[in-house]
Amino acid sequence: MAKSLVIVESPAKAKTINKYLGNDYVVEASIGHIMDLPKNDIGVELKKRTFEPTLIVSPGKEKVVDRLKKLAAKADMVYLAPDPDREGEAIAAHLFMQLAPMVKDKSKIKRVTFNEITQKAVKAAFLKARDVNEDLVDAQQTRRVLDRLVGYQVSPLLWDKVRRGLSAGRVQTVALRLIVERESEINAFNPVEYWNITSKLQAGKQDFVAKFTGIDGETSRVSNGVDKEGKEQFLSGALANEKITEEVIAQMRKAQWSVASVERKERKRNPTAPYTTSKLQQDASSRLGFNVRRTMGVAQRLYEGVEIGKDGTVGLITYMRTDSTRVSADSITEARDYVQKKHGAKYLPASANDYKGKKDAQDAHEAIRPTRVDYTPDSIKAHLSEEQYRLYKMIWQKFVSSQMVPAVFDQTTVEIAAKSDRTYNFRVSGSILKFDGYLAVWDNASEDTILPEMKDGQSLDMLSVDSEQKFTEPPPRYNEASLVKVLEEQGIGRPSTYASIINTIQDRDYVKKIQGKFVPTEIGTVVTGLLVKNFPYIFDAQYTAKLEGELDAVEDGEEKWTDLLNGFYDHFEKELLYAGTHMEDIKRMEQVTDQTCDKCGSALILKWGKFGSFYACSAFSKAKPMTVAMGPWKKDPKALLKKINDTLNFPVEVKAMTEEMPDFSKEVADNKALQSAINDAQAKVAEGTSKKVIVEAVSCDFTKENFAAKPDLSAPGADDVPEEEFCDNCGRVMVLRNGPWGPFMACPGYNDDPPCKTIRKLTQKVQTKPPVQLEESCPKCGKPLLQRDGQYGEFIACSGYPKCKYVKQDLLDVKCPKDGGDLAARKTKRGDVFYGCTNYPKCDYASNLKLINETCPKCDSAYLLEVVNDKGTSYVCPNNHAALPKRRPKKGAPVEEPTHAPCTYERKVAGPAPTVPLAVPDPEKTRAVVETYA
Repeated sequence: MAKSLVIVESPAKAKTINKYLGNDYVVEASIGHIMDLPKNDIGVELKKRTFEPTLIVSPGKEKVVDRLKKLAAKADMVYLAPDPDREGEAIAAHLFMQLAPMVKDKSKIKRVTFNEITQKAVKAAFLKARDVNEDLVDAQQTRRVLDRLVGYQVSPLLWDKVRRGLSAGRVQTVALRLIVERESEINAFNPVEYWNITSKLQAGKQDFVAKFTGIDGETSRVSNGVDKEGKEQFLSGALANEKITEEVIAQMRKAQWSVASVERKERKRNPTAPYTTSKLQQDASSRLGFNVRRTMGVAQRLYEGVEIGKDGTVGLITYMRTDSTRVSADSITEARDYVQKKHGAKYLPASANDYKGKKDAQDAHEAIRPTRVDYTPDSIKAHLSEEQYRLYKMIWQKFVSSQMVPAVFDQTTVEIAAKSDRTYNFRVSGSILKFDGYLAVWDNASEDTILPEMKDGQSLDMLSVDSEQKFTEPPPRYNEASLVKVLEEQGIGRPSTYASIINTIQDRDYVKKIQGKFVPTEIGTVVTGLLVKNFPYIFDAQYTAKLEGELDAVEDGEEKWTDLLNGFYDHFEKELLYAGTHMEDIKRMEQVTDQTCDKCGSALILKWGKFGSFYACSAFSKAKPMTVAMGPWKKDPKALLKKINDTLNFPVEVKAMTEEMPDFSKEVADNKALQSAINDAQAKVAEGTSKKVIVEAVSCDFTKENFAAKPDLSAPGADDVPEEEFCDNCGRVMVLRNGPWGPFMACPGYNDDPPCKTIRKLTQKVQTKPPVQLEESCPKCGKPLLQRDGQYGEFIACSGYPKCKYVKQDLLDVKCPKDGGDLAARKTKRGDVFYGCTNYPKCDYASNLKLINETCPKCDSAYLLEVVNDKGTSYVCPNNHAALPKRRPKKGAPVEEPTHAPCTYERKVAGPAPTVPLAVPDPEKTRAVVETYA
C-alpha cells in the first residue's frame, strides 16, 4: 500500500512529525536547501535584465535529492512541509521542481505549514494543504538575487583595492556601518566634566540618600554640547566644576534641612507582549548571557521537539522567527485558565490582553509562546538541558504573564529643602510593591527604595554631604542585543536574518568582540569607508530598510519582483561604474608619516599588507641583489661594473656568501671602492671559504605594526572562548574536526547518508599579536630572537629576518639514523607532529614516532621509538615491527624488506592518558569563515 511522503527540513523535526502522523506517512528531511545559485558564477541573467536565477542542485545534496525522487515516485501524496517562512517556501518550491517530473498527477504535491509542532497543529495543517505560494517564493528569490548581485560584483573591487578574499554584503555592510560609525563617535567624543551631590539624611531612626536637583526651585544644569539637530543639551541636577561644588557644599553643611513636600500616588506597571524574535534575542542576551547564535540554536531545538518522558518527542514552542505579537485564541484561553487555577481571579483581567505589533510587522506567524501552558518549566526540567530549561522558562513566563493584570506600586516622591544663604533642592523617590500582578509569574528584577514615613515641613537630620566628579561618557559600543534592537528599529533585515547578519560580520573578521561589545577591526573600518564613499545609495540604512518594505510588497503580491530588481539595479550599476574608477587603492598605499625609523632614522611610510596597515622604512630598496660570478668578472670587470651601476644606486654592499650567511661584507659609495671590494670578495671564493659574491643596494628593512589602527586583542574579554555552535540546517551541536587544511567545525551528520555538510572553517587570523623580544641571541648572526605568533602557534625566530632565516627548533637528543644530522619536531598542515631531519631536503628522513635516546638491550639499536595508544605509552625497538603501528606503503612503491634482524623488545613506561574533552581552537589564533552547503 502506497504511503504519503512528507518532506521537512531537519531530521529532528522529521522524528517529531512522524510520531504524530502514524504509519501511513513517510517523513523525510531535505536537510535545509537542496538548490542554490552556482558558486563559480554570478548565476543571474543581466544582459536582458530578466534577473532570472540559474539554480542547481546544491553540492553534496545529490544523494538527498535522488532518495526523495525515488520515494516521491512511489508515494500516494507528497506534502512539502519546510518552515513557515519565505525561506521555507523557497525550499518547498525547489522540492517541487525536482519531484514534479517523478509524479504523474502534479496536484498530488501539496504545501503544508504549521506554526507549532504539536499533534493538533500538524493534523490541522494537512487538512489545509495548499499549493506553493509563488509570491513568497518570489520574495525570497529576490532577496537572494539582490545579495548575489552585490556580493559578486562589489567583492572583486575589494580584492583589487584592498585584499583578496574580502567580501561585501548588502545588509551586513549596513550593520557593519552602524558599528564603525559608533566607533567614530566614540573616538571623536569630548568628555564634559560635571559634579553630582548627594546627602545622607535621617528621618526618625531611618537613613536615606537624596540627590541634589537645583537652587531656589530652579534646576541646576551643565551644558553638554549639541545633539545631531544642533539643539543645545544639558545635564540636569549637576554642577560645572569643583570650585562651585565646594562653595555649595559649604553652605549645605550649615543649612536647615526639612521636607518641602511629599507626593504619594499609585503606579501601575503593565505586562509586556509575548516574544518576537528580536525581543527574545535581546532578553536572552541581557538575562541569560546567550549570544544570538546560541539563542536561535536552542530555540530551534525547542521548536522541533524534545523527548518528554512518556509523551515522547514534543515541540515545546511555536516558530521562533517572527515579528508578530499576535497569539491564537486557543492559547489565550489556555493561559487564562492556568492563571485562574494557579493564582486566582484577582490576577486575571476581565478580558484578554491584546498587544499591537509594530506598524510594518509581517505578522505571518504568532508570537513565540509555549505550545502547551501545562508544560510548566519545572514540570519538564528533568528532560531539558540547562540552556533549554532557561530559555523555555523565559518564553513560558513571558507568555503567561502577558495575560495577567498589572503590578501595582505605591510610589512616594519627597522634595527636600536645605536652607542657608539660598535654598538648595534635593529629591528622593521610593516605591513599595502593593500588588504583584503579573510579577507573580514574570521575574521582577527591579530593586525598590523604601522610604521612612515623612510629612510636609518635617525637620531632617543631615548626616553627611558628598560630591562626586564625573565625566560624560561616549555612546556605548553595540553588543548583540543592542545591535539587534537598532536593526529592528531601523527596519534593516528581518527576524530570520538578524542571527546571520551578526554571524557574518564576525566571521569575515570585520568586527571583534571585546567584553561582549563589537569593536570594528582595521579591515572592517577600511572596507566600510570605501563602500560607503563609493556606494552611498546602496549601503544607506534608509534605502536598505526601504528595500525590506518592497520585499514585503512582493510577498503580498503588490509588486512584481523584476520591477524591484530593475529599480535597484539602476542605482547599483551607476555606483558600480563610479567605484570601478574612483575607489581608493589601499593595497598600493604609501603614505609618508612624521615617524622615524628605529634603525636608520629615515622617515617611515604607512603601507598596506596582508594583515592590515604597517610602517616601513622609506630607505628600503626593492632592487634585487646581483650575483657576480668569478669567470665573467675576470673576463670583463668594466662591463659588470656598468651593469651594476645601471641596476643599483650607491651606496651598495658587497658580500661573499656561504649559504645564507656572509663571510665578507663591505659598504661602498663609488666605482673604485666597488671594484676593490669585489676583488676582495672573489678572493674569498677562490680560497674556498665562500661560495658566491653578491652586490646589493644598502636597504633598511625595518617595519613595525600599526597597532593604533587595530583593536587590542590582549584586552580582558577580547574574543572570549566561543560557546557551543549549532548546525544551521539540523540544529545539532557542531564538533571540531581536522582536515587537510587544518581544524574546522562540522555538523556531526557530516558523514551520514545523506550527509549534513554544514561546516565552519577555522583559518589563520587576520590580525596578529606583536612579536616579543627575548634575551636570547641568534646563534647565526647575533641579533635578538623574537617570539612570534604563526599559523601553527608560537615560534622563536631571528629578528634579522629575512636576511637571517634562523628559526629555533625543538631538537631531539637523538641523531638522524640516515645521515647523522639533528632531528627536530615539526607539524603538518593538519597540525600533526612528526620528527624530521634538519638537513631536509638533502635528507628526507621523517618519523611519526618520537625517537628516544636509549640503546635497545636486545639488539643494540641506537634508539627506541615512543608508541602512544589507548593502552598507554611504551618504548619499542625500531626492529620490533609487530609492536609498531602498521604503515601503508605509498601507491606503486616496492615493499621494503627489513635491513635488521627482528627484535621483540618493548617496555611500558606509562598508563593510558586521562580523557580530555575536545577543545575549541584559540580564537585569537583563528578566524571563522562560514561556508554552508545546504
